[in-house]
Formats: sequence, structure tokens, C-alpha cells
Amino acid sequence: MAKKLWEKNIDVNPEIERFTVGRDRELDLLLARYDVLGSIAHSTMLESIGMLTKEEMESLHGELRNIYATIEKGEFVIEEGVEDVHSQVELMLTRRLGDTGKKIHSGRSRNDQVLVDLKLFTRHELQEVCTAVKGLFDALIEQSEKHKDVLMPGYTHLQVAMPSSFGLWFGAYAEGLADDMLFLQAAYRMCNRNPLGSAAGYGSSFPLNRTMTTELLGFDSMNYNVVYAQMGRGKSERNVAFALASVAGTLAKLAFDACMFNSQNFGFVKLPTECTTGSSIMPHKKNPDVFEIMRAKCNRLQTLPMDIAMIMNNLPSGYFRDLQVIKELFLPAFNEIKDCIAMATYIIERIEVNKEILADSRYDAMFSVEEVNRLATEGMPFRDAYKKVGLDIEAGTFTPNKNVHHTHEGSIGNPCNKEIAALMENIYASMDFEKTVNAEQNLLGR
Repeated sequence: MAKKLWEKNIDVNPEIERFTVGRDRELDLLLARYDVLGSIAHSTMLESIGMLTKEEMESLHGELRNIYATIEKGEFVIEEGVEDVHSQVELMLTRRLGDTGKKIHSGRSRNDQVLVDLKLFTRHELQEVCTAVKGLFDALIEQSEKHKDVLMPGYTHLQVAMPSSFGLWFGAYAEGLADDMLFLQAAYRMCNRNPLGSAAGYGSSFPLNRTMTTELLGFDSMNYNVVYAQMGRGKSERNVAFALASVAGTLAKLAFDACMFNSQNFGFVKLPTECTTGSSIMPHKKNPDVFEIMRAKCNRLQTLPMDIAMIMNNLPSGYFRDLQVIKELFLPAFNEIKDCIAMATYIIERIEVNKEILADSRYDAMFSVEEVNRLATEGMPFRDAYKKVGLDIEAGTFTPNKNVHHTHEGSIGNPCNKEIAALMENIYASMDFEKTVNAEQNLLGR
């Protein structure tokens, strides 16, 4: 069994090891490629300050890139008895390069290693989430434009209220995602700061060049204060979780609408057949299971910020092992939200809209405000017009005019989809994902 990096002359109790390591070996596989990238940047910096020779640095880079290739092939494993990904990478380097492999840990701690791994992992995952959100946004805007003249009932208190349109319904969720993207942008900027060089949270007596590793890894800046770099563990994950929860909230509401509008009592939309399931005893059923599962998963994702806060919010400054538990909640959340976004995009692109909703007389009364406004425009005081139309409805003599003419910004006739699309594009472009991708490819010599 491999010795721990910190182990001296006393063997660790196997039960203690099982309890304290937890799911680290499993979850650290998600961080492996980022641990390698951090090590390439760190060893480059060590050579620049004379802690490694050029030959040692080049041999380390060669082996680190070999390890990265192993990770890409899905062949990287954390061996039994090896505590985490950091230990595994250093073990592999030492086996292949001897003393040179042992030198790579100069000037850093596993504390700042896991910090930089998490920052790089989160940065990459946020990029994928943002791209997925942008894809769903584009599908919603396309459907909004396609159906902007198809009227549907709008509701307050789940009572038929006023005319709306599918253009507004699809476009509302698109603009909601644009606001969610602001949260993702903030989360991305907060995580795109370099903690490497903070070591165990108090810096190092080595003359580390943290600006160099910041530039090599494509970070926007560093976490300057080394104590704060460690204090940011947990806080960073919680803030990112708030951004994911914001997206999840939008998806959960969309899922609820879709389930309701797909039901026979509404019949506003028809979901793709392949996205529904049947009943074991009722042959007519087409259940919206995809949206129901999405709603449940997204509601659970909205609890993630509080789960993380409950683990880290009463910890003082410095590192504590409590923070390890956050990984078990945080790392899997990205696949969960990306999966939900992908399902929503697939369905929104294929959803069928009922263009004949208003043929049903139960929706006639929703045109009452249109008639009140018409009378007010012709000079009748608004309160008198309101009373007249109300009495006509009670008497059963109200005849709706279903030719709706709304022109103001954001209304049925002017949903401002171009402005909403420009808003999203500006937020998305501001994150400059190309910079970080290029930095990582440069470290890999590609």
C-alpha cells in the first residue's frame, strides 16, 4: 500500500482512512486533468525562480502531459491506498522521474492544489453550462419569433386574466435565462482567480511568482491575499451554486408550465411523443415524465447553496477537513444541471403549439380589458368603462373583439426579442472563454 504524502512512522487505522477519505478517490477523478494543468504551470514557475533546472522542468512537463493523455483516454486511476489525485500524480512522477518528481511540491500545499483544481474544474464546467444555457435561450427565442402572433390566455391566480401569446411565453423564459446568465457571469469571474501559491493559506518563504502562474493558467487575476485564498474555499462553491440554482429555478418553472399546458384540461401544447411515457393500465396516457423529473431535479438543485452554506458558514479562517464534504455535493451538480438543460432544449425545439385555443368560448372574458381600454380611448372614464363591461359579462351580452393590438415595448405586438438576444449575447461574450481554452492548450503544448 502506498504511503501518504504526510505519513511518517505510524500506520493509519484503515477505518479512520475509510471515513476521512470518503468519496475523494472517486470524485477526484473529475479533477485529475486540472491537477495536471496546475502542476505544469507550477513547475514552469519553479524553473523560473531556480527551484528546477530546465531539464528537470522539461522532463516533468513530458510526464505530466503523458498523464494528461491517460486521463483523456479514461485510463487514469487513483490506486488503492493513495489518498487523492494530488498524491497519485506525484506518485506517478516520482516512479518515473525519481527525485525530480519529488521536487514538484516545493512551494505549494495540497490545500492550494485542490483550490486551483476546483477553480479550473469549475471554470470549465461553467463554460459548458453557459454554452448550454445559450443553446436553450436560442431555441426559446426562435420559438418566440415563430409564434409571436399566436394568442393564448394569460393567467393570474390560475384564473384566465388577459390575452398573452406564445411569443411572450417563450420569450419570457428566454429573458429569464439572460438574467440567470448574469449570475453565471459573476460566478465565473469569482472562480477565475488564481489561488496557487497560497500554499496552506499563509504563503511560502520561496520567492514564488504568482503572477506567472496566473497568466499561464489563463486566470483573470489572482486571489491576492493568501489567507483569503483559503477562506474562498466553500464560499466560491456556494456562490457558483447560487448561479446554478438560478438556472434551475427557471427550468423548474418552465417544466411546471409545460406539464400543465400539455394536460388535456389546457391542451395548449403537445410534447414530442418520444418525450412522454404511458400508463400500465390506461392506454390513452402520454405522461410528461421528462419535465416532471426535470422539475424535481431542478428543485433539488435549488437547495444546493444552502447545503454548502450549512457545511462552511460557521468555520473560522484557515483550512478544515469539513470542506472536503462539499465536493460530494458540488462536483456532481454540473452534470445534473447540464442534463436538465439538454432535455429542455430538445423538447422546446420540437414542441407543438395549439393555434386554435381561442376558439373555445371559455376564454372570451379575457378580452374584457381590451374592451375597457377601447371605451376609455373613445372618451368614457375608465371606471365607467370598467363597470359597463363587467355588467355586460354578468348579463351574458359581452362580445369579445379578439383582434388584439399591443404596441409598447415587451408587449404581444412588440416582444423585444432582438433586444433580449443582444442582452444575452453581451453577457455571454464578456466571459471570454477563448482566453482560458488557449491558456490550457498552451500548457499542453498543443
